[in-house]
Amino acid sequence: MNQRAAPLPINHSGFLKRWLGVLQVTGMRVYTSGDVEAVNGTDVRLRCTFDSQVPINPHTLTISWSFKPLTKGREESVFYYHDKPYPPLEGMFRKRISWAGDVMGRDASIIIKEVKFTYNGTYTCQVKNPPDVHGALGEIRLLVVTTASFSEFLLLALAIGGGITVLVILLLVVVSLRKYRRRHRLQGGIEEAPRKERKDPTAW
Repeated sequence: MNQRAAPLPINHSGFLKRWLGVLQVTGMRVYTSGDVEAVNGTDVRLRCTFDSQVPINPHTLTISWSFKPLTKGREESVFYYHDKPYPPLEGMFRKRISWAGDVMGRDASIIIKEVKFTYNGTYTCQVKNPPDVHGALGEIRLLVVTTASFSEFLLLALAIGGGITVLVILLLVVVSLRKYRRRHRLQGGIEEAPRKERKDPTAW
């Protein structure tokens, strides 16, 4: 009676590790700044950088930005890059988007000009660098506010206060140097002034 050889055990853990390793190596990684706050009517930079496991090819790399409002509404294309920037020709972002990135520097950032309250929502940044086309999307939640937050006011106040302090110190230094030079000149004049000779009354 022939006996069949027992099948070799499959190392599922090793296979899983190799599979996860392939995903980690080939996946496009995108980094964004998360939550961003901007004052109504000002320009804001949406920062998006990426890291690819294959060399950057500026002619095949593509960048896509999309927008989804906070309220219920359809997703809208914001910006597209393929060999050159393509700002939107229609829609709410027409003439409001400018390219601020550098594909060779792995930067896919854009600038929104004169933000409005209708721009509140989630912005998605997607980068593809064939064959590296898979990976998580980068998201930024933009909040347009009437005035700057307290932290921004605090930073502004510290910057202004620091500038005034530096100016005051420079002014004090200049005044002190002038006083020192004037005093030095007066002392030098006194020391160099000729002394009057006193005549001896007994001398002929």
